[in-house]
Parts: sequence; C-alpha cells; structure tokens
Amino acid sequence: MARIVRSSTAAAVTPAVERVLAIDPALRKTGWAVVESAGGVVRAIEWGVIQNKPALLPSGCLVAIRAGLNEVITRHAPTVCAIESTIFVQSYKTAIVLGTARGACLIAAAEHGLPIYEYAPREIKQAAVGRGAAQKDQVAFMVRAQLHLRETPEADAADALAAAITHFQNSAAARITEREARRV
Repeated sequence: MARIVRSSTAAAVTPAVERVLAIDPALRKTGWAVVESAGGVVRAIEWGVIQNKPALLPSGCLVAIRAGLNEVITRHAPTVCAIESTIFVQSYKTAIVLGTARGACLIAAAEHGLPIYEYAPREIKQAAVGRGAAQKDQVAFMVRAQLHLRETPEADAADALAAAITHFQNSAAARITEREARRV
C-alpha cells in the first residue's frame, strides 16, 4: 500500500519551461536564437549568427554550422528546436545550398535529441509582423519590440527569434494536433 504524505504548506507551482533553439538556416549566415517561455512570459536568452567567410568551402561551412549549433545547444540546453522550412526558390542550385545548410542544422539538433518543428517563412513573418510578406527590417523591428530587446538584432538572428515567437504563438491545443505534421 502506498503511503500518502501531506504537507501543511502548499507547494509552489512551477510553470512549465520550454526553451527553444530557433534557427534561420543559410550557408554563409545561419541565424540562431535561444528563447524561453515560462508561465506565458517569453524571454530571449541569447541570439547570434554563425558567419562563414566567402573563402570557406561549402563543406567547411556545414561543419562550422553544426559545430556552432552544438556549442549553443550545450551552453543553453534547449528542449525543442524550431527551424524555418525550405523556401521556394527559382534556382535549383540555391535550393540545394539552402537544403544542405538546413541539413547541418537538423543534424546538430537531432544529435542532441531535440524534437524539431518547422515553420514556413511566411508563417514566421506573419507571427512576428502580422504580414506574411514583411521585409527583414520589419521583422527585426517587431522582434525587438515583442521581446523587449535593448537593440535591434541582426537580420538573420531576428529571423531566428521570429521563428521562436512563431513556435510559442501556437496554442497548446494546436501544438498537440499539428505538432506531428510539423515535426521533422
């Protein structure tokens, strides 16, 4: 028989904390952000851009992206990853380059066992700005305002922050029903 122990003082209820690693993949400038939500309060922890020099071969860029994200994951221990999905591009060469950069990001997150969810670029802009065709500077401005940042983040980091906002804006019920469809 189980023993039930009751305390005379009510235990403090700790709100569930979800920490998202959000990524805007690109070969030369991969934006990333770590954003946390606790008790309905969303807070940016850290953000930045993994910048690869033009002289670096694409294979070296992929290694640098993976290594950079591994460092961020180790430092911040996110619980989930949100990534921008592949965009429609008219050049197959551009699509392949973006796809390989995205692959390096996915591998880094998957190696750490993070559940991965993808969001379309228009959906991310809609969540951040209220308009799916928003420009990068508009996204950066609105991200700064929504997250109460002291400075406007670089465009690629702002896109990653916007991906995190998108992830958190989905209601708990919507996450339950749509999550598997978005999961990579």
